[in-house]
Amino acid sequence: MKILNRYFLKQLVAVFIMLMMVLTGLAWMMQIMSMMKFLLNYGVNLSSFLGLTALMIPFIMSIIIPFVLFIAIIFVYNKMITDNEVTVMAASGLSPKQIAKPAIGIAVVLTVLHLILNLWIVPATQSKFYDTQWNLRYGMAHMKLQEGAFTELNSGLVVYVDKVSGHDLAQLMLSDKRADNSWQTIFAEKGKLVSTVRGLSIVMLNGSLQATGDANVTGTFDTFDMDLNIVDKEGGSSFKVRRVPTSELIKSILDSPTEKQHKMVLTELSNRLLMPIMNLILALLCATVLLRSSLLRRRTSLAPAIAVASMAAVMAAFMSGSNMITSVTGLGLLAMGQIILLIIIFIVLSKK
Repeated sequence: MKILNRYFLKQLVAVFIMLMMVLTGLAWMMQIMSMMKFLLNYGVNLSSFLGLTALMIPFIMSIIIPFVLFIAIIFVYNKMITDNEVTVMAASGLSPKQIAKPAIGIAVVLTVLHLILNLWIVPATQSKFYDTQWNLRYGMAHMKLQEGAFTELNSGLVVYVDKVSGHDLAQLMLSDKRADNSWQTIFAEKGKLVSTVRGLSIVMLNGSLQATGDANVTGTFDTFDMDLNIVDKEGGSSFKVRRVPTSELIKSILDSPTEKQHKMVLTELSNRLLMPIMNLILALLCATVLLRSSLLRRRTSLAPAIAVASMAAVMAAFMSGSNMITSVTGLGLLAMGQIILLIIIFIVLSKK
């Protein structure tokens, strides 16, 4: 029996790892394509760009693990059923539960790893992702001013600098046409690039300003602070539940300022805490459908299709339920529903 378990487990692990690498790589490539604007618009170097997109890999993995496990189980077990290996095992006295033991074992391990990924690794990498994205877009990481040249920092915003030393500037001129029907021209002896909560700014010292628009303004200043871009409302300023540590997310259930944020917190918690259980549910469901169908001594060609349809129905029910949660009670009911479903599938698998 141990030899058979190792035989099954070896094939399951090999197929799972191969599929995980392929699907994660494809999803990562799609992420790279969707974020090409960072290379084109913000002058980000290739290594920083790849590092940014790589931070999405744990999140991608947390989404696809249950599906990859299901595909691995359906591939390996259906192949063994087609080759009559399962029939021989059943004839030798092995029950469906014993034959399904390797699938259950890998599902248990992946459930634990998936839980660790969801509770700690994904929030940490997502927080790093949003911080890095914000810095590349609005911070000083991509800002490269050339001495003695006009540089367009943003659409309608051009700056000329005589000397650049790090973030310190000397003898600069700034032309701002970003607003409709208005134009500012600023001259300053000194300036400094500063990263603020609003985005990147230039603080200028000892200069003059000319502005046209609703009113013409001409004057001098000792200090003048100008924003260089508009903060993305979907960036660091918005409420991103994926970047919040799990402990803080649990505490925020009682502190969510709006009903929408409260629902977002509960949905995120259900995904972090309950999605890993779907590894067990899908593994048991797939093994039960395939093995029970194979032992009926009838045509089993529809068994994989039935398993896929069952998986789709179960996942759709879980996702719909997690998105409809509005209270902690709802979260508990969803968890209870998963446990009941696990028990029912296990009972069906264990029947003689």
